[in-house]
Amino acid sequence: MFDKLEDLLIKFEEIMSELSSPGVTDNQQRFRALMKEQSDLTPIVEAYKEYKKSNETIQDSLAMLEEESDEDMREMLKEELNEAKARVEELEQELKILLLPKDPNDDKNVIVEIRAGAGGDEAALFAAEIYRMYVHYAEERHWRVETMEMEEIGIGGMKNVTFMVTGSGAYSVLKYESGVHRVQRVPETESGGRIHTSTITVAVMPEAEEVDVVIDEKDIRIDVCRSSGAGGQCVNTTDSAVRLTHIPTGIVIYSQTEKSQIQNKAKAFALLRTKLYDLEQQKAHDAEAELRKSQVGTGDRSEKIRTYNFPQGRVTDHRINLTLYKLDKIMNGDIQEIIDSLIAADQAAKLAKMQQSA
Repeated sequence: MFDKLEDLLIKFEEIMSELSSPGVTDNQQRFRALMKEQSDLTPIVEAYKEYKKSNETIQDSLAMLEEESDEDMREMLKEELNEAKARVEELEQELKILLLPKDPNDDKNVIVEIRAGAGGDEAALFAAEIYRMYVHYAEERHWRVETMEMEEIGIGGMKNVTFMVTGSGAYSVLKYESGVHRVQRVPETESGGRIHTSTITVAVMPEAEEVDVVIDEKDIRIDVCRSSGAGGQCVNTTDSAVRLTHIPTGIVIYSQTEKSQIQNKAKAFALLRTKLYDLEQQKAHDAEAELRKSQVGTGDRSEKIRTYNFPQGRVTDHRINLTLYKLDKIMNGDIQEIIDSLIAADQAAKLAKMQQSA
């Protein structure tokens, strides 16, 4: 590990030297690549420098303790020594986590797809609430949310909704939300006061760029039509809505959120690229089934990951056996504690697997 850290430190210094050289911005592509590398390496280098400094403190304190006879001074040196030792242990663990192989998609924006499952109207209402939960969370982090597709029902629910979240590291944070979310509560329409269970599915997909997926125009059928709203009422009197059909996979994308056909077409293609990229990712995941089992959850979209129990005011994440009694706050977007716990559990599982194979 320390040989690797020394190599990274040398590489970081070379990058910093190149970034400070004259004319570095003449080649914008190279400049952006260097800035990205610098950004990725900075937390590792800073932690490693602090680790080395703490180790030096340990050596200095030990050397001074051998020579020092004053008892008060010796106590102070011992305290300094213990603090430095504790910090070295913390930094060792931190460095192990920082050196874990990074998911290449972690820095990407995400497209989130929420679909009502079992439970009819109640599932659609819950889908709308979970959509709002993610919107509030994204706003708290100053991320941008853009709705791409939405099918509403008349009572304020959503059969499905697809939206893009644009922000630094969005996929690294939201990727743990994929799976089946279950709600237990008494619906407003239930006169007998019985608790019903409904489900929705959430799919979190890294945004695919044009370089990630090449779409052959011969594989696409494009239809334009007039937008329609809930209940079939007319939203737009021009043929601005776009439906894309990807013939090889049968994927159909319908985009009508913009007034312009050009904008709807661009959104539809962005969503199609992401879905095709996600298909490839899922195939890769299936080929690495053992690896997935060692991590938090299996990554399977049919896996039940979380229960929202309204009568008890609790939310339980089944993958890590975490239960929180602050359902109101969570439904309002306060999901950071859950996400932090999932990230920590995932890192611990990966570290354990690395140590087993070492």
